[in-house]
Amino acid sequence: MNQPTREGDRPWGHYEVLLDTDTHKVKRIIVQPGKRISLQKHMRRSEHWVVVSGEAKVTLNGEFIFLQSHHSIDIPCQAVHRIECVGTEPLVFVEVQMGDYFGEDDIIRIDDDFGRHE
Repeated sequence: MNQPTREGDRPWGHYEVLLDTDTHKVKRIIVQPGKRISLQKHMRRSEHWVVVSGEAKVTLNGEFIFLQSHHSIDIPCQAVHRIECVGTEPLVFVEVQMGDYFGEDDIIRIDDDFGRHE
């Protein structure tokens, strides 16, 4: 079994890979208060997010969904999505990716607070 590995810090927080296989990938993601990931989509994977702690605002295909601890949401392949920390404490969630490719270059950024592009 793989050991968790912390990836490089991101402008919104950081993540660590808990498991990486040919069929799925699992990450623990921490988003700092007031920060959000880019508005994005993936061509080759879907995701399932489970909030562990904190408060989240999820954008999914133009709709806003608010999640708290123990809530979860499915992000279908090619859906436009984003998650942001709307509470005063960091948002911690687990992301399970399913598909045939899990590379970071499968992120198509539509909008990004930090000037990053595809």
